[in-house]
Amino acid sequence: MKKRIDYKKAGVDIDKANELVKRIAPLAAKTDVAGTIGRIGGFGSLFDGRFPGMKEPVLVSSTDGVGTKLRVAMEAGRFDTLGIDLVAMCANDVVTLGARPLFFLDYLATGKLDSSRAFSIISGIAKGCREAGCALIGGETAEMPGIYSKDDFDMAGFCVGVVERKKIIDGKRVVPGDRLIGIASSGIHSNGYSLVRKLFSGKEMKGRFAKRLLEPTRIYVKDLLRLGEKIDIKAAAHITGGGFYENLPRVLPRGTAVSVDKAGWRVPAIFRTIKKRAGLEDEQMYRTFNMGIGMVLFVDGKDVSEAIKCIKGSGARAYDIGEVIKWARREVII
Repeated sequence: MKKRIDYKKAGVDIDKANELVKRIAPLAAKTDVAGTIGRIGGFGSLFDGRFPGMKEPVLVSSTDGVGTKLRVAMEAGRFDTLGIDLVAMCANDVVTLGARPLFFLDYLATGKLDSSRAFSIISGIAKGCREAGCALIGGETAEMPGIYSKDDFDMAGFCVGVVERKKIIDGKRVVPGDRLIGIASSGIHSNGYSLVRKLFSGKEMKGRFAKRLLEPTRIYVKDLLRLGEKIDIKAAAHITGGGFYENLPRVLPRGTAVSVDKAGWRVPAIFRTIKKRAGLEDEQMYRTFNMGIGMVLFVDGKDVSEAIKCIKGSGARAYDIGEVIKWARREVII
């Protein structure tokens, strides 16, 4: 008689996945915002498409992951902050255009479902959604033996926001003389970890450097939306992969460049440690990491003091870190 092999023996535990959905449903419910319809668990997720008070609502979307920071979390055996990172990477991109995040969905794929680990990750996602002011309305947890090894996993996030058309922040009005306001990062955020992992031993990632390396990405949604009600934000750049050199030119109009003043803020110790261990020059560091500045705003010179005051009032540190200059090419001068 042939030996019977069911789906569970093949490596996929449907019952365990269903139980996880039941556990995370209350977490998702706590993220509900105006417009949320129904609960997670269906074939699709619903959200009310009416936006009272908006004449020309424009939807803004973003998708991202957290890269090889996952491997640091595995080394440390700590997964509670990864979900915050995931929301931050998407919601921070959405808000750079002036949009208010509406809802978020996640995708978690693994070789073998570890319910405790998955619940920790999704708890972080729910926490990040509450911080970003958006609803966790759905997601997918996929058990994929043969694609991922038993302990491996990957994750991605999807965020949708809305902004009034006339209030879109797109950088078109940036002119020479505008100032750059840098908002402090909470650490490395979620980029550069393929290099970081080569510089710190497994013992260090489990021990004295674990907290600093896994510090979750700051979510800038409330900072920007609050400031946008007070002053004109002409452009915003989320400093992610590619650091200053790749991200700042993305919002510059033709004929301009930015001059960044490194003396405008103190680079956090973790970046100084990385630089020393890697033996990198400043240019390579500023092309790879955020160097302590996670978001850069472009404002008129007359609004600098008000911008810094407002951002500090929301609990973040902000600095005047440079200016827009007339230049032949869109580039960054540091």
